[in-house]
Amino acid sequence: MLLLTRSVSRYNGLNERSPLMPIKIFTDSGSDIPKHIQAQYGIEVIPLPVLFSDGPLPQESSIEDFYYKLKTFDKLPTTSSPNPSQFLEAYKRAEPGSDLLVICMSANVSSTYQSAIIARDMLLDEGFDGKIEVLDSKTFSGGLSLIVSTAAKWSESCTSLEELTTKLQQLIDDTRAYFTLETLENIIKGGRLNRLAGGVASVLNIKLLLRINEEGTIEVVEKTRGFRKAVNSLIAKLDEKQHDYENAAIAIVHSNNEKLALEVKERILEKHPFHEVYLSCMGPVMGTHAGEGGIGFAF
Repeated sequence: MLLLTRSVSRYNGLNERSPLMPIKIFTDSGSDIPKHIQAQYGIEVIPLPVLFSDGPLPQESSIEDFYYKLKTFDKLPTTSSPNPSQFLEAYKRAEPGSDLLVICMSANVSSTYQSAIIARDMLLDEGFDGKIEVLDSKTFSGGLSLIVSTAAKWSESCTSLEELTTKLQQLIDDTRAYFTLETLENIIKGGRLNRLAGGVASVLNIKLLLRINEEGTIEVVEKTRGFRKAVNSLIAKLDEKQHDYENAAIAIVHSNNEKLALEVKERILEKHPFHEVYLSCMGPVMGTHAGEGGIGFAF
C-alpha cells in the first residue's frame, strides 16, 4: 500500500524532510479517476453497485464489457450507494498511524457521502485515534477526478490533514465542470434531466451544454443544434476563467469516446497549456447516466 509522506521544508525553511503522519485517500467510483493516478498515490476507490436486469455488473468487468452491455440491454442499469460497512472496512485497511481523507461525489446526487460519514462515526466510536475528514466534493466524474488527483498531489507537501482540507475546500468552491452528451436518453431515464425538456431536445437534434452547479446538481446552460457545435461551445467555456497554466490542471472525461477526448485535449492545449491533464473514461456509474459518446471536463 502506497502512502503519502509530506515534506515541511517549503513551509518552515528546513532543507531536510520531516516524517509526518501519512495520509490515505479514499474516493468513490463516481470519480472516474485515471487508473495511473489511483495506483501512483495508493488511492482506494469504493465501488458503487451497478445492477443490470440480469444481475450485478461484476467488479472485475472491463470498461468495454460495461459499454457493450449498456448498448445491448434494453433496460438502463441502476446504481446505488455503497453501504457504510464498505467504507468502514476500507478505513480499517489503511496502514496504522495514517490520517484518512475521504472525498465523495456530490451529496445532492448520491447518498455515498452520507454512508462515508456514518462509517467515519462508527470508526471513531471503535476508538480510532487518528484524524479523518470526509468531504462533499459537490461534483462528480471529471470534477471529482480533478479534486482527488489534486488532493493526492498536494498531500505530499501539506504539513497536516487540516491544511490539506482547507486547501481542498477552496478548490471545491473554485472547480467548474461542464459536459455534453451525444444522447440524452440515459440521463432522462435516470431522472437527472427533465423528461419533457429532454424529449423535445432529442427530437429536434438539440444538444445540451450542461454544467454541475454550486449545489452539485446538473443544469442546462446552453442549447445547440448538433453535437459538434455543442463540443465547440464546451471548449469555449475555458475562455471564461483566468488560468495559472504553470500550476493549473484540467480533467477530461469521455464515455467510451477516446478519439473525441484526444481531439478535445489537443484543441484545449493549443490555446490553454494546462500544466497537467487528467484524461479518463467514465466508468459504469457515470457511464450509466451519460450514455455512450459524451465528453466533459473540469478545471
